Amino acid sequence: MATAKKTTTRKTTAKSAPKKTLVIVESPSKAKTIGKYLGSSYKVIASVGHVRDLPKSKLGIDIEDDFEPQYIPIRGKGDIIKEMRKEAKKASKVYLATDPDREGEAISWHLANLLGMDPEAVCRVEFHEITKTTVKEAMKHPRKIDLRLVDAQQARRVLDRLVGYQISPLLWRKIRKGLSAGRVQSAALKILCDREKEIQKFEPKEYWTITAEFKKGKTFTAKLAEYQKKKLTVPNQAENDRILAELKQGDYSVASLTQKERMKRPYAPFTTSSMQQEASTKLNFNTRKTMMVAQQLYEGVDVKGVGSIGLITYLRTDSVRISEEAKQAAAAFITERYGREYLGRNVYTNKKKDIQDAHEAIRPSNINLVPEDIKDSLTNEQFKLYRLIWCRFMASQMTPARFDNLQVEIVNGDYTFKTTGSKLLFDGYQRVYKNSLDDEKDRILPDLEQGEKLHNTGLTGEQNFTQPPSRYTEASLVKELEEKNIGRPSTYAPIVATLSERKYVSREKKTLIPTELGFLVTGLMEEYFREIVDVNFTAGMEDRLDDVEMQQVEWKTVIRDFYGPFEKELKLADEAIEKVTLEEQPTGELCELCGKPMVLKMGRFGEFAACSGYPACKNTKPIVKSTGVKCPSCGKDIVARKSKRGKLFYGCSGYPDCSQSYWYRPVNKACPKCGALLVEKKSKTGNLACSNSECDYKE
Repeated sequence: MATAKKTTTRKTTAKSAPKKTLVIVESPSKAKTIGKYLGSSYKVIASVGHVRDLPKSKLGIDIEDDFEPQYIPIRGKGDIIKEMRKEAKKASKVYLATDPDREGEAISWHLANLLGMDPEAVCRVEFHEITKTTVKEAMKHPRKIDLRLVDAQQARRVLDRLVGYQISPLLWRKIRKGLSAGRVQSAALKILCDREKEIQKFEPKEYWTITAEFKKGKTFTAKLAEYQKKKLTVPNQAENDRILAELKQGDYSVASLTQKERMKRPYAPFTTSSMQQEASTKLNFNTRKTMMVAQQLYEGVDVKGVGSIGLITYLRTDSVRISEEAKQAAAAFITERYGREYLGRNVYTNKKKDIQDAHEAIRPSNINLVPEDIKDSLTNEQFKLYRLIWCRFMASQMTPARFDNLQVEIVNGDYTFKTTGSKLLFDGYQRVYKNSLDDEKDRILPDLEQGEKLHNTGLTGEQNFTQPPSRYTEASLVKELEEKNIGRPSTYAPIVATLSERKYVSREKKTLIPTELGFLVTGLMEEYFREIVDVNFTAGMEDRLDDVEMQQVEWKTVIRDFYGPFEKELKLADEAIEKVTLEEQPTGELCELCGKPMVLKMGRFGEFAACSGYPACKNTKPIVKSTGVKCPSCGKDIVARKSKRGKLFYGCSGYPDCSQSYWYRPVNKACPKCGALLVEKKSKTGNLACSNSECDYKE
């Protein structure tokens, strides 16, 4: 009888997959780029910014418990926190690679707390630029979380919360809901209000400029500058006419010729502040847009033929320092592309001794990625900003531009006229980059000799008036804040945005104009919270906050010293300030729908007229401000208008029957070349320009 063979079965167990190293960064786009560089043994995920913060619904600081912050997980981040905890449990090692600054250090500290990590763990990695080489190198040098940086961030966060969350409700009670005050915001608003007061008090003074025209082969002009070797000011027409009569009697001769070579040096590479200013001037980017686009360039862009790569170094920096490696790369590129004669030996130093020098200046991470070569891989805004950064850095490593300058003094009796000729000898850094002040054109004078008699072909006197101080633009406000040591580069963009959102300022073209509400809030702050809006106090507080990081000052000491006097001011202000009613200013018109008076209201794009019978009557219409200039097409008034996007322009009040319009404010003066109206358009050569785009007349 046959017996069946017994079969034996072996139990096989599948090998468990090796554990991966977890890397947590802030943004998904950065996670994607870094994940490609590190490979399959790493898992790279994003925290999507902060994961813990002070609660929005209350102060969130236990003043009785020595200002202990009460952090909570941010609402809406539950799924992200859950995923990070899950991945951290599975990982062989966890690295925190948030942005390399105070804010990033604080995010890493919060992440370590949420994930239950050892506070002494060597887990912190910094990426100052996102390229394959630098990412892999950074992973070899992890460190502990720097608690000095964390405390410096905490000090700012707690101080700003104490100010904002205690003064803002006071403004809600005394004026209206939706207002806010802030340590840096209120100081910035006071700067704007102070400038506007200067403008309002300004009284223009008349003066005249006298110009002489000469001809020697070609025509050139010179301006009257001195009388008996002293600076001359012509105050009125009577004096102008008297001087012109004297000048017509005498002879003109060349008194002196001074020829020398002038050098114009390149600008330092960008800091955060200078990048914001130049992007505003050259690209018409506001500070918020500049930072948003720069963040995209830093985190990584898919470049055809290269792959995902961060195009610039870290975007938040006060320093103009450049690494030796970057200098050498730029030197090789300049020598090959432009020639050795273009290679500079420039040294840049930070203006402030205590500058935060953890990061280099903003520069391209790979100088060989020329903007025009990768244009197809970038959005239009990314391309414009990357080109600006690339060209600025490249120029900073190049030679100065050289000019041949000729200064000429021409005399007629006791009167001295002056003129200057200039010729570009070598373009140097201007081969790749020109600042707004670099657009110098050659101004060639004829060959002149000392003592030579000149033939005068005309004399003109022109009436002028002194101009008030200019209003701040975003760019000039950022420059002022930086120079006065108010805030830090990362805060400039949100400050300007908040001032606009709260209707504390309105915008006209690029200028920032304080509103009635802005003046009212600043007035209350000056009276009851003088230190908060005092520029010197705010700058001193910035230094004290920096000392938490630089000098290891205990952060709660800074808060204690501030809060004692501040608490007394709060109590006094709450008792002393009476309810303020913002009066609705009538426009002088009646509503065409119900007959009630129309009043001024403030909207998203500035003032508009609304019926005082609201909500029963919801009639609104734009504010029409006459320029006092008549339309050249139909004779009706030219008025100031706002486009649908809130942009100011000037158009005929006869619209839609007449569509005549101008982007710049027209004046009652016709162009002598073509007859079109002149408009106010400031440039290096004058304040007026022809409104006809095909005419180049300026004065």
